[in-house]
Amino acid sequence: HGPLEALITKDEETGMFGAFGLRPGTLNGEIMLNLDSEDEGELFIGCAGGLDINATKQYQEVKPLNNSIAFKVTLKGLRGGHSGLEIHTGRANANKLMVYFVYEATNKGAGLVSWDGGNMRNAIPREVQVIVTVPAASKESFLKLVADFEALFNKEYGAIETPISFKAEQVELPQGVVPQDVQNALIQTIYACPNGVIRMIPTIPDTVETSTNLAIITIGNGEASIKILARSSSDNMKTDLANSLESCFTMIGMKVERGGDYSGWQPNVNSPILHAMKAAYKKQFGTEPEVKVVHAGLECGIIGATIKGLDMISFGPTLRSPHSPDERAYIPSVAKFYDFLVTTLENTPVKE
Repeated sequence: HGPLEALITKDEETGMFGAFGLRPGTLNGEIMLNLDSEDEGELFIGCAGGLDINATKQYQEVKPLNNSIAFKVTLKGLRGGHSGLEIHTGRANANKLMVYFVYEATNKGAGLVSWDGGNMRNAIPREVQVIVTVPAASKESFLKLVADFEALFNKEYGAIETPISFKAEQVELPQGVVPQDVQNALIQTIYACPNGVIRMIPTIPDTVETSTNLAIITIGNGEASIKILARSSSDNMKTDLANSLESCFTMIGMKVERGGDYSGWQPNVNSPILHAMKAAYKKQFGTEPEVKVVHAGLECGIIGATIKGLDMISFGPTLRSPHSPDERAYIPSVAKFYDFLVTTLENTPVKE
């Protein structure tokens, strides 16, 4: 093989700051073996980049209508999960379920007071609670609507979710509510906002390419905030999705800011190092390695955006609970991984 370079990055666990600090011209190599995957026998050839979308809007609260009462409606019991690795599983998004209910309730005379759903950008939201006002005369019909929606949610998601709890409890009537025009605009925008899988990778059709997670919604005390994490292994598709999301919110006058942008790693199924490693693994161990793309962030995406034209593979020994006090390695996999690394270097393809 040709000359070897070693690139060691810091703070991968907390924010991939070492990879972000890499400057063009630092490396001379054209093939990169990223020794940082978690299951021996798997070769990763792509990952998703990410982008935060933050939408905010201020408003002036108004007094609730006369003869109104208030309820806190709580949805909980969802499985949630990683908004990249588990976005394709069909698990319910708490904010999306709640907006279905709030849309119907406000069409029947309810008024929105507040919304508090989700707490992490990279997690599918598991819980949400809203406070709404309803005419006192409509109390029983409102409680029936809540019960009907609990039954509906469990019917629709019974095969995926644990039992979903959707309950209402009467609370003290607040002094201020969201004005009706702002309320309707916010509800319609949340309802219209894309969520979940947007596109699969055309060359690897069982793997997610682009997705979005309607992660955190807070409304109340004169301010609305919506936070989304968009992901894609294609930077072009990530930009297209971000434009779509921004358009959804700017139509109702929300201020939209983008941040935390990092590049994806577009898979190349015709990669020379991939073909060499597949052949070497089968010859050495008698089985085909699994070729995968992960719908989450890897340093390869950031490094590849800085050092253009790298032919990259990510692989490693078997690890469990990485980035935690329980992190551990499956010792028998380490020697197998090392032997495969040596064989890979011996069979590195020659540039034509």
